[in-house]
Amino acid sequence: MRLLPTAYLKSHRLYDKLTQVLAENKGTILCKTSWYTNVDTLVTSDPRNVHHILNSNFSNYQRGSEFRKAFDFLGEAVFVKDIKEWKLDKKLTYGFFKESHFQTSMPKIIRHTLEQGLVPVLRHASEHHQVFTRYMIDATCLMATGFDTASLRVGFPHCPLMQATDDMADAVFWRNVLPERAWKLQSFLNIGTEKGMARACTDINQIVDDFLSTEHRQIGDDYFDVLNFYRTGGGDEETPKKEFLAANIMTLFFAARDTSAAILTWFFYLINSSNPKSKKAILEEIDCFFPSTDIFPKAEDLGKMVYLHCALSESLRLYPPAPVIMRDPARDDVLPSGHRVGRSTRIVICAYAMGREAGIWGEDCAEFRPERWMGKEGGVRHVASHNFLAFGSGPWACPGREMAFNRMKAVVATVLRNFEVEVLEGQSVSPSVSAFLTVKNGLKASVSLRSI
Repeated sequence: MRLLPTAYLKSHRLYDKLTQVLAENKGTILCKTSWYTNVDTLVTSDPRNVHHILNSNFSNYQRGSEFRKAFDFLGEAVFVKDIKEWKLDKKLTYGFFKESHFQTSMPKIIRHTLEQGLVPVLRHASEHHQVFTRYMIDATCLMATGFDTASLRVGFPHCPLMQATDDMADAVFWRNVLPERAWKLQSFLNIGTEKGMARACTDINQIVDDFLSTEHRQIGDDYFDVLNFYRTGGGDEETPKKEFLAANIMTLFFAARDTSAAILTWFFYLINSSNPKSKKAILEEIDCFFPSTDIFPKAEDLGKMVYLHCALSESLRLYPPAPVIMRDPARDDVLPSGHRVGRSTRIVICAYAMGREAGIWGEDCAEFRPERWMGKEGGVRHVASHNFLAFGSGPWACPGREMAFNRMKAVVATVLRNFEVEVLEGQSVSPSVSAFLTVKNGLKASVSLRSI
């Protein structure tokens, strides 16, 4: 990211400019060492390079020391560990998503947050851009700790978690842009985005400590959450240390909340502004699986909503929640594009540019067209993960992909079944300059009850 002029780094056109530069240079650019760093930067959207880095030669490409420094507030979380340490903790962390108790608990979380939060709020709100963010905070807290923060309620009560994760995302972006000495000076002087980071770490550490010291159960005794899973050792004898628990709970707050909320926001923007036929097709499919008296979808019906799945995938293609993925080579290597990289090279994979790569998606790659995801047999077409990086690729790919799709489909189906949602005209809709591809200043929309 450091190769772009400062003006672009502060601009909503940052990723569009990066996409343009990559397209003009066959998908890969190498910027040699600048005056303030000894690290070369290679930026790529070439699928061959991406597959090589994230899959076939995975063991050579670490998250690296710069990544760990940028995310130092996550401590011992699996998210920031490199391969050797990551393998030791993978079974415990990734095992949660395969746990049968989790599979039965997730529909309860979805139903609870829809019933207690989203639907009542939308019945009272004519326009508000924090709805999805607050929904994801509540759902993530329930999944992680069994505690409902109840931030999505009529009146929008104060939510320290929301401000804390906002400040963290801003600081992380600039930590990956500025020289280390610059952001560390900000931290020492307690100014700029580092001031917000310090405040956020204090607040969120206190919140996590409260969760760890208290038993929270609000949806029934058979409810199963991440904290419960960790405390039982995930089936092993040894219970993880408090530092491990705190770091991984904080990671869920930081990552799950912003990514899912951003996906939903971009989705509603696209179906209202880009392709009216797609919105009509989504509504027809949702109505097909909803009995006339139901407000919420049944868990077993979510998997049958193929067109909705395609539309969400198309939104993820155009606006991946993590627009870039960074890696550091452990050893010298030659990429399929012919570029040589070494231990002093920082690799930036631009997922945003890959979603707009005509060689992968066709000449209409800039258009929102869910039909491109439809398979010949009527199901969802499989796309190789190294071409579609919304959930990562290779061993480090996100383990919660299926959960994320089910949660998003439940939200969209509930909202569109019960409400008319129209994006307000006259607002500027653009990506924010942050660690996640959120909508700058949120998306304002009018909401009214739907006549069924």
